Amino acid sequence: MKLKGISIALAGMLLLAGCGSKESSNESVIEGEDKTFKVGISQFAPHPSLDAATEGFKKALKDKGIKADFDEQNAQADQNNTQSIAQNFVGDKVDLIFANATPSAIAALNATKDIPIIFTSVTDPVGAGLVKSLDKPGKNITGTTDNHPEATKNTIHFITDEVKAKNIGVIYNSGEQNSVVQVEEVKKLVEEKDAKLVEVSVSNTSEVKQAAESLVGRVDAIYIPTDNTVVTALDSVIGVARSKKIPLFVGELDSMKKGAVAASGFSYFDLGYQSGLMAADILTGKKKVSEIPVELPKSLKLVINKAAAKDQGLEVKEEWSQLGEFYEGEE
Repeated sequence: MKLKGISIALAGMLLLAGCGSKESSNESVIEGEDKTFKVGISQFAPHPSLDAATEGFKKALKDKGIKADFDEQNAQADQNNTQSIAQNFVGDKVDLIFANATPSAIAALNATKDIPIIFTSVTDPVGAGLVKSLDKPGKNITGTTDNHPEATKNTIHFITDEVKAKNIGVIYNSGEQNSVVQVEEVKKLVEEKDAKLVEVSVSNTSEVKQAAESLVGRVDAIYIPTDNTVVTALDSVIGVARSKKIPLFVGELDSMKKGAVAASGFSYFDLGYQSGLMAADILTGKKKVSEIPVELPKSLKLVINKAAAKDQGLEVKEEWSQLGEFYEGEE
């Protein structure tokens, strides 16, 4: 997208002036610094990880000195809402759409092939039909994926090797493409360890507690992927895990802090921040969307929640500190 009122020569001077500054510095000089951009934010559901990604996105734009009016919309885990939100953004002629989670990204791409779209919290951008490839995403869409190749593997191996679980339950919404991909990966990892995956599918948040209760007596542990529907109702799963002493594991760190035993993950704030830096380059004309590859999370760690482990009947071993770090609660 070209910015009006700035000559090519002046744009070049501004770019040169910005060289050498840190990515996260407010001192960076940007093109069109007097313009206020209209940015539509479509978040699929209200839960900690997506909330953190949105905050990270906005912080990156602020740190790059970009002025933006944000139109923040939350679909409340309803895919029909994502379509309305995207169409409204197109009608309002926003300068860029930030799509937080797979359903929001799909709706945005269906609504426009012209407005730049930056996504995050998307597990399988290629499988979801959002991009042609991670290296060459397409004309008007790119972003960050939350599918770190080692994250799920590290968690499942902890469940099978350290907790010694042989029957692992998983709850997910089969209507969420990102969740289907994760469950397929989990099943493969579980079977490689001569364990069994017990799958329970839900279609909305009201079914999550009953799904968790259906696993009682059938599994030694429960794993929840980064499924928007289930994570939104995660408290009900935590309640079952505590009352029935079934260790609960999750696919991201924010849910771990709420009351799961462990997760191998990264900061969704940082992931959103990565997306925000992409958006900054697009809004200032430094890069075209098609020139920006899809990025993976830049860091990964296993974190174990001592309090949750105790609540769910699991003995914490000090040697686990060699595998990751302990979470002792917020300071």
